[in-house]
Amino acid sequence: MFDKKDLKLLKKKGISVETAKEQLERFKTGFPYVNIVAPASPGNGIVNLSEKSVIKFGLSYDEFSGNIKTVKFVPASGAATRMFKDLLEFKNDKTADIKADHYRPVRVFFDNIKEFAFFDDLKRSCSQGVDFERDHKLVLTCLLDKRSMNYGNLPKGLIKFHKYDKEQRTAFAEHLSEGALYAASGSNAYLHFTVPDAYVKKFEKHFKKIKSEYEKRYGLKFYVDFSVQKPSTDTIAVDMQNRPFRDDKGRILFRPGGHGALIENLNDIDADIIFVKNIDNVVPDRLKEDTVRYKKALAGMLKELQDKIFEYIKKLEDGEDKDLIAEVVSFTETRLFQKHDNGFDKKSPNEKRLYLISKLNRPLRVCGMVKNEGEPGGGPFFVKDKNGFVSLQIVESAQINPEQRDIMKKSTHFNPVDLVLGVKDYRGNKFDLTKYVDAEAGFITEKSKDGKPLKALELPGLWNGGMAYWNTVFAEVPVSTFNPVKTVNDLLRESHKA
Repeated sequence: MFDKKDLKLLKKKGISVETAKEQLERFKTGFPYVNIVAPASPGNGIVNLSEKSVIKFGLSYDEFSGNIKTVKFVPASGAATRMFKDLLEFKNDKTADIKADHYRPVRVFFDNIKEFAFFDDLKRSCSQGVDFERDHKLVLTCLLDKRSMNYGNLPKGLIKFHKYDKEQRTAFAEHLSEGALYAASGSNAYLHFTVPDAYVKKFEKHFKKIKSEYEKRYGLKFYVDFSVQKPSTDTIAVDMQNRPFRDDKGRILFRPGGHGALIENLNDIDADIIFVKNIDNVVPDRLKEDTVRYKKALAGMLKELQDKIFEYIKKLEDGEDKDLIAEVVSFTETRLFQKHDNGFDKKSPNEKRLYLISKLNRPLRVCGMVKNEGEPGGGPFFVKDKNGFVSLQIVESAQINPEQRDIMKKSTHFNPVDLVLGVKDYRGNKFDLTKYVDAEAGFITEKSKDGKPLKALELPGLWNGGMAYWNTVFAEVPVSTFNPVKTVNDLLRESHKA
């Protein structure tokens, strides 16, 4: 199946032959669907945070945050190509008519071009005499091409999002600003960005340029790390007959394993609490208050749950106690929304004690959930495993059996990638996060390479199967905390005006 060149490539990437064979087999067998029982909803799986609770948890976080290490983790590997999809299509279409209905987004872009934070850079990039109202394709060449601003290829983190009176901020800079407001440990702010390998130096240069200014502005020391998706997490691609896909030179094609591969990067971080947020979900300063309040509230909520879990584990380790076991079962059912394995009631007291310790001694996450107003994203569901254990999970539509779509349609909320993580155990040791992944929760998608169809394998999503065996709590957060930039024209929304 693999020749010497293949074996050399596998070794270089750090992928074992066994792993490659398992991936090839997976294309034949596929992945099982997730067994959803019901959507989580406010009052039943999603905690309603009253204003009083938001204040209480926020104050609690302010009190303990100075004594622990917090890190803000931002997946920022994605290129901005899709953000400029309409503009790229228009630029590359030799017969394109900007007045056509199909190119309405392009007209909107040019009608409002002076509103974008990158407009001054674009003017400098274009040669003198360029008419922004007529030379549409020339302007887009200046904006998108590699020989110019390269916005068609840059990571989103390096795109200027917001225009202030005296500065224009990239998405990366906005995350620094936001992180300073809730993710600081004492007088230090730690942030970690996962970025494309080819752009690490550009991110480092950008950070170096603004570091001293931001430290002076917020009275903090910023410590920013960058990592890349590990080559060992790449997955093999196959043709439509499930044979290794080879390029024109006969080399096996490997593709990035999706954001689920970032569990390895997350696992390398040493922190007590980790905030996770996507690179494109940031707002200007005037709108940051809701985000900051609720991020602190989720962290305070996590710490309260974590303290109780640690207390119960220590008590359970001291020995059997029927009243304690009943109390812990009630806690797992009412606070973690779990239903235990089939046959749990038939276990001996000691078996129950050990079982409960195993269920409690896991990484913990509190996830913000917003009302679904048509945005794509994984939903909050009760999921049952093969042993009858029911827990809260974030599930993507691709993971759901078409026969259960009626249940899926009843879901009222979705995951905006608003996570607060507790990644240390009751003894203060880091969990090995790779041990809490459900390997059966991956995806197979159809792609193409050089015009040839192929099938690609994505690892279990970072906040889906990648965290399947964590303890999970959902809390409702306002939709004002979710303002993603999926297309360049999203930057024209009121929520992105400084």
